Formats: sequence, C-alpha cells, structure tokens
Amino acid sequence: MKTVHGMHKSSGWKRIIKAGGYSLKGFRAAFAHEAAFRQELLIALVLIPLAVFLDLQTLERVMLIACVCLVLIVELLNSAIEAVVDRVGTEFNELAGRAKDLGSAAVLTSLLLTVYVWVEIVLIRHV
Repeated sequence: MKTVHGMHKSSGWKRIIKAGGYSLKGFRAAFAHEAAFRQELLIALVLIPLAVFLDLQTLERVMLIACVCLVLIVELLNSAIEAVVDRVGTEFNELAGRAKDLGSAAVLTSLLLTVYVWVEIVLIRHV
C-alpha cells in the first residue's frame, strides 16, 4: 500500500525515521511559506528561553512553554487547513472560507491563552 508520499508503508524504526523526515519537511515548508509561523517562531525563540531563566516553579515554567508551543502547533494546523483549501480551488466557497476562518480563530484563541497565562504568571504573580 502506498502513502501520500508515494512510498510503501514502513514499520518500526524505518517508519519513525520517515515520519521524522516528513515532519522536518513540514517545518521547512511552514518557515518558507508562512509569515505568521516565522513571526510566532521568533517570539517562541525569545519566550521559551525567558521561561527557562525566570525564577518560577516547575509547573509555571511548563505552562509558559506549553502555551508558546501550542501557538506553533495551532499555526501549523491552520496552515495545513489553508493549504488544503487552496489546493481544492481558488474560487469563493462558503465552506472553504469557514474552514479558513475557523483555523484563524483557533490561532487567535491560542494566542490569547498564551498572553493570559504569561500575564498571570509572570506579571501578576511574580512582579
């Protein structure tokens, strides 16, 4: 049985290595084609080290880093939705527009959650 990538299904370590390669390809594509992902990655490269160096309890640190990673995850999923919708067609379609809007709303929700958690933990509890 062939996969989307045109290869036969693998098992064990070979499958894991191939999956890792596909994931790296996805990260490269997001970085190359998605300005929002690049911007959020830049923010993550500042906030994650900051979370490591702040004097916080372990759970607080984990929450700060997890929220930042969640933004990247949701942005990757949103970009995947947009790519599939754009692949299907460029003409206006209400459902395609709804799919893109829902993906965008998911990104906004993850960003708002991240801002709330960072403000609550860093600014309110530790200042």
